[in-house]
Amino acid sequence: MSEIRHIVFDIGKVLIHYDPDLPFSRLIPDPEERRWFFENVCTPAWNIEQDRGRTWEEAEELLLKTHPEHAENIRNFRLCWHEMAPHAYDDSVELMEGLIEAGHDVTLLTNWAADTFSEARGRFPFLERPRGVTVSGQIGMIKPDRGIYDHHAKTFGLDPAASLFIDDSQKNVDGAKAAGWQAVLFQNAKTLEEDLERFGISR
Repeated sequence: MSEIRHIVFDIGKVLIHYDPDLPFSRLIPDPEERRWFFENVCTPAWNIEQDRGRTWEEAEELLLKTHPEHAENIRNFRLCWHEMAPHAYDDSVELMEGLIEAGHDVTLLTNWAADTFSEARGRFPFLERPRGVTVSGQIGMIKPDRGIYDHHAKTFGLDPAASLFIDDSQKNVDGAKAAGWQAVLFQNAKTLEEDLERFGISR
């Protein structure tokens, strides 16, 4: 196991909470109707394309053609985005900031739409603390595609074998490993601290 010289955090569900149900439990109160809407209209596959760089205007237009009867809630997905990401995980943020203050090289790598990430940056100042960030929507690549890991490593001068990636998605963790990185699955701040200790990383 190579010595870790670079630590790379995902953001959503690692540093910042994200849950589309938060506004939509109000907008579509019936659980079955809401589940149908997310499975057939504003699906995860539709949403990830905004993370890949598709504009919200294009995304909405696509759905408005096929589901015009759901026009209001299609538009609500973007309009109510701020409610989907209501708060940070203070313990995770504290852990990340402790690593930075201890002199570790910390960067961020996230699947996130370009415009909503700009909004998040204004709401969560700690996103400015790491050395830099790769935002999928700004470069047109998403995790777990190999290209985004290679792009991040090249941009920030990381040695993949000496880089530890932290993500809440197993497929993204596996993608990092396939790109030659070391990686751990995020569950909570306590288990992450234990993982860091296992890699010989302390605050």
